[in-house]
Amino acid sequence: MDSQTRHALKQDKFVQATKGGVSWVEDNRSSVIRLSVIGVLILAVIIGGAIFYSNRTHAAENALGAALDVYSAPLLQPGQPAEAGIYATAAERAKAANAQFVQVASQYGWLPEGGKAHYFAGLTYQDLGQTASAEAELKKAADSYNSDLSTLGKFALAGFYHQTGRDSQAIDLYNQVAAKPSAAVPAYTAQLALANLYATTGKTEQAKQIWAKVKDADKTGSAGSIAAEKLTAKN
Repeated sequence: MDSQTRHALKQDKFVQATKGGVSWVEDNRSSVIRLSVIGVLILAVIIGGAIFYSNRTHAAENALGAALDVYSAPLLQPGQPAEAGIYATAAERAKAANAQFVQVASQYGWLPEGGKAHYFAGLTYQDLGQTASAEAELKKAADSYNSDLSTLGKFALAGFYHQTGRDSQAIDLYNQVAAKPSAAVPAYTAQLALANLYATTGKTEQAKQIWAKVKDADKTGSAGSIAAEKLTAKN
């Protein structure tokens, strides 16, 4: 079979296949239209969802940033006249920041920024002496799927439990963080906090054991230096 004949046969098959496809489309026009509409709607939903998520994320970031600005705002110095954005007391500043953190957590709780807002709401409730609310917010942060936020929440909650006389719960949380640390709260940080808890409650030997362990494991790091200083001070 020469090349011209082969080309003619291929062209004929292509024409036949095209006619068959067109015929199928004509026979199933309503189904094709319906599927096309569904595809367009699905694409529209995906695009709309992405735009909505992006806009809400941007709004949440701005809201959390504004709350953090309040939380880190300066305090009035003695003799300094009152000025917008400067707070007379730490409690006044914490109250203002807390209101914003609570709003962010409520409005954007399903976003990462909402989770962070729970953490800071817990800290500011703690600053204000509202222990029940502080515990509730810190627990929400500790339960986060984000490992950094979760360890931050657990670490803060452990400190809160120690301050409120629940040392057994504090010890459990410090051990949890030490066993599964994150970039936000390294294992050494949790171990040193646990050692300090033991030291302040008269359990010096347990504290020394932890300091010695950290000192040996982090010979050239800051945590090792702190542990070495603690051991020297206690000996």
